[in-house]
Amino acid sequence: MKTKMEIGVIGLGKFGLPLARALAEKGHSVVGIDGSESRIRQAQNVLDLVYVADATDSTALRQLRIQDLDMVIVSVGSSMEASILIVFNLLEMGMRKLAVKAVTPEHKKILMRLGVENVIQPEQDAALVLAHRISNPGMLDLLQLGGGVLLQELEVDKWEGRTLMELQLTAKGIMVVAVREAGGADYSFVPAADKPLAKGETLAVIGKEKDVLSLVP
Repeated sequence: MKTKMEIGVIGLGKFGLPLARALAEKGHSVVGIDGSESRIRQAQNVLDLVYVADATDSTALRQLRIQDLDMVIVSVGSSMEASILIVFNLLEMGMRKLAVKAVTPEHKKILMRLGVENVIQPEQDAALVLAHRISNPGMLDLLQLGGGVLLQELEVDKWEGRTLMELQLTAKGIMVVAVREAGGADYSFVPAADKPLAKGETLAVIGKEKDVLSLVP
């Protein structure tokens, strides 16, 4: 059973609100905070708990008992200074599980210096994925895992009729962790190594970026 968490989302803009909605849909208890009353009104249709508050004010954060949450996500995109002050306040309150949206590379560096391990740059991440998709037409999806490791989906075409045993991908530093039938919705994990692959099947593979992308025609 997946652990349900209490998560605070500070900043309910173009990134924060969809993220808060997605977390709520996955069953987490989400507390939304924003200084804009109009954004809070919009979020009321999505979240059970929303508050108009200035998150740069540590007293306001303490009154909302943000320090008791399992995790806080800071998505303040308009002001790097405000974002850093919010993060500093949260760290001072003892909150260690943070994810923060960075607006510039310099912002990211400062956040990492403060000890924030999960720094998000949505536009840069989306641009990277799009660049990979344009450069590698055989790629259906891409997830960066850090350390140069990728989890990627590949559609079976030229490998039709061959088995994973014959392909010997592990010798190239690549592991096939799941397979999905053509037109199917769900993956089967740990696919059989001796079963011939069918055209249109999707393989989920993991490995170093250069090794994984070498598979793409």
